[in-house]
Amino acid sequence: MSRIHILHENSAWLPPLAQALDQRRLPWTEWFLDAGTFDLAVPPPDGVFYNRMSASSHTRDHRFAAELTAAVLAWLVRWGRRVVNGPGALDLEISKARQYAALEGNGIATPRTVLVGGPERVAAAALRHFADQPFILKPNRGGKGLGVQLFASVSSLSAYLDSDAYEAPVDGIHLLQEYVLAQRPFITRAEFVGGQFLYAVEVDTSDGFELCPADACAIGDANCPVGEAPRHKFIIVDGIPIALRVRLERFLAATGIEVAGIEFITDNQGRTLVYDVNTNTNYNPDAEARSGRIGTGRSGPGAIAEFLGVQLHRLPAAA
Repeated sequence: MSRIHILHENSAWLPPLAQALDQRRLPWTEWFLDAGTFDLAVPPPDGVFYNRMSASSHTRDHRFAAELTAAVLAWLVRWGRRVVNGPGALDLEISKARQYAALEGNGIATPRTVLVGGPERVAAAALRHFADQPFILKPNRGGKGLGVQLFASVSSLSAYLDSDAYEAPVDGIHLLQEYVLAQRPFITRAEFVGGQFLYAVEVDTSDGFELCPADACAIGDANCPVGEAPRHKFIIVDGIPIALRVRLERFLAATGIEVAGIEFITDNQGRTLVYDVNTNTNYNPDAEARSGRIGTGRSGPGAIAEFLGVQLHRLPAAA
């Protein structure tokens, strides 16, 4: 029987989607892709394959999970399987530089960014491009906002690079990026399912850049400040500007991404800049509960489950 196959490497993020699939009585199974053996000459099982591999997989001791998933996705595509968030989505998930190139190529503005290979070149690049202004240092392959740091000067960056606190990016690539001074201390994360806008979330950035919205982050990741607080960190809002929504949906169609959270910020000059495309998107249950979305097709997990169910039912009868 054809099934929905969930490809991932983090069981802590799976329960909300699993519950939504079970509520709809959809047949599904998980593929935990931190390791595995696959005979490329043998056809994969029938069904719909949903890729949820995360750019932050290496932070959970799954160093080569993304590389393994890329190979598995190629195998699935070779045999004509229906893949949601296929090879192109994974390629952008694990490289912010490639994200920015794809966004700019589709007419979507991103922050000014300098790509640097090799830690010995980072300080010199910052001196050349951001000497008289604050700037951001981030890994090209990150996830959850991990490793994103603000520096007020090149000297403070140099001190960090020479300290024991410095952590090299997993792919060896640093990004230096302009610091965008927001109109308010918020970013907006627009959620898309099936390539269509679902809802947007305002995220309070007062506590820093680590912005994982998943409920699991609140209980399992001390570096991800989510959950109950005197002020709500995640607030669902009605929508985003229609022109931006159209551009983002066109970008997703052009890149083959079907499920994503796209984060953007509006600066004090009115510029709207997109700085992250997360193809392994998670949803904050508290924010969804406050907006009456939990347990419905208007929730993130519910919308994904319904989308995957439609894709499963569209498969040829012989599959």
